[in-house]
Amino acid sequence: MAINDCGEPLAPLPEDLPRVMPHPYARLGAPYPGGRDPWRLRLAVVMRLLRARTILQAAHPGWDLQIFDAWRPIAVQIFMIDHSLQTELARGSPSQRADPAWRCQVEQQVCHLWAIPSRDPRTPPPHSTGAAVDLTLVDHTGEPVPMGSPIDALGSESYPDHFAGDPHGVTAHRNRLRLRRAMVTVGFVMHPWEWWHFSFGDQLWAWQTGQVEACYGAVADGG
Repeated sequence: MAINDCGEPLAPLPEDLPRVMPHPYARLGAPYPGGRDPWRLRLAVVMRLLRARTILQAAHPGWDLQIFDAWRPIAVQIFMIDHSLQTELARGSPSQRADPAWRCQVEQQVCHLWAIPSRDPRTPPPHSTGAAVDLTLVDHTGEPVPMGSPIDALGSESYPDHFAGDPHGVTAHRNRLRLRRAMVTVGFVMHPWEWWHFSFGDQLWAWQTGQVEACYGAVADGG
């Protein structure tokens, strides 16, 4: 999918838009160049987020979006892939960690979740473009509502429709549909493997919506 970057700048998220604090990746030591603010997205993406928020609150007064991650430099992508891999390997038993087949399976799961940290301008990771956002929902008390799995969880439970038809996952499925409805209505597309990941203007968006090119490429690490 070709990219013709429109040059739109990153814009800060509004201060009153809930977010996970401290930033989940910065808390782990992820290297944001020059201490750059990770809570930024392309301006049109921010505007659509606010419209999605309005749609959500019209249907569920007091509820809100809660942002987990927004712009993500390539250096952070590399850091998080390594962190995720080491975390998953540490969960295995000594015999599992000594098993090349098991390690390979873990590596495949991690690579399935995290986009390749490509510096090729033709294939940027979605979050590096400022077009992608990871988020969940919170209720009128500010508490996250049940979504069935944590953000960044490995495995099929992260698939958007994993709980469809599951009598034990009715609430999680309904909440995933609520998030999806609010976001898709304003033009976002949902990642096919991640209930929390939505984007507008990147290559995934262009592919899913039948565009001939994406309008956002990677943003330089300096932002």
